[in-house]
Amino acid sequence: MASQQDVLARIADALERLAPQAPAPTDWLSAPAYFWSGETVLPVGHIPALPLGNLRGIDQQKAAVCANLERLAAGAAAHDMLLWGARGMGKSALIRSAVSAVQAGAAGKLGLVQIAPHALSHFPALIAALSKQDRAFLLFVDDLGFGADSTQENLALRSLLDGGIVARPGNIRIAVTSNRRAIVQREAGEAEAVHERDERDNALALADRFGLTLGFHPCGRETYLEMVASYAEPLGLEVDTEEVLAFAIARGNRSGRTAYQFACELAGRAGLTL
Repeated sequence: MASQQDVLARIADALERLAPQAPAPTDWLSAPAYFWSGETVLPVGHIPALPLGNLRGIDQQKAAVCANLERLAAGAAAHDMLLWGARGMGKSALIRSAVSAVQAGAAGKLGLVQIAPHALSHFPALIAALSKQDRAFLLFVDDLGFGADSTQENLALRSLLDGGIVARPGNIRIAVTSNRRAIVQREAGEAEAVHERDERDNALALADRFGLTLGFHPCGRETYLEMVASYAEPLGLEVDTEEVLAFAIARGNRSGRTAYQFACELAGRAGLTL
């Protein structure tokens, strides 16, 4: 009959086999980008990015973002960035394209980490991990909300940007995009409800913490046509102006996203890919 010690040893072995293996430590130097959920890290081997030349109508924004990221990658002082405004005008696309462009010129110097919105309250753990790396990182929060249901996330982000007890080293900067067109609007009507004022003040308190704030606005007719042409011409596709404009009317806006969608339709008809 087995001794009690043998039984305990077999139980311990069984429990060890059942226990999940500890995840391997993240290699923060090998991938161009990562997705962080707050608990797990997913390396991303390729950033889906358009060439910067395809992003039309936002030349000033492109120059500002690229210059800021070049400083970050070089180890110089750089700003946190807030990109706000009209939907579909290239806010998120610019972040991806600019990071890819900087990475092409400074291999390994800059990494992109996209943050799940619900993970903002876990920022200290991520900062602790990245602060030990010999690499610059841009933390990317896409499509951040500014309503009452986003209060906790906004407070966590505000604390990280300015005023938190967890020090953020110079190799880590943050980029946030938001469709809230009036995020930096400072005027309030006398009849504004209390909760609306609170929501506005929270948004302003967050916006004020970004050193670089860039607005994105709906594009005009000619810029929209230029956007479509930037996709169609390299493929040798002919563009019917009336059809292009009708496509935008059907979707309710003229934007870079709408231009890309039309070009996708045009390329698909011809059996081509973008």
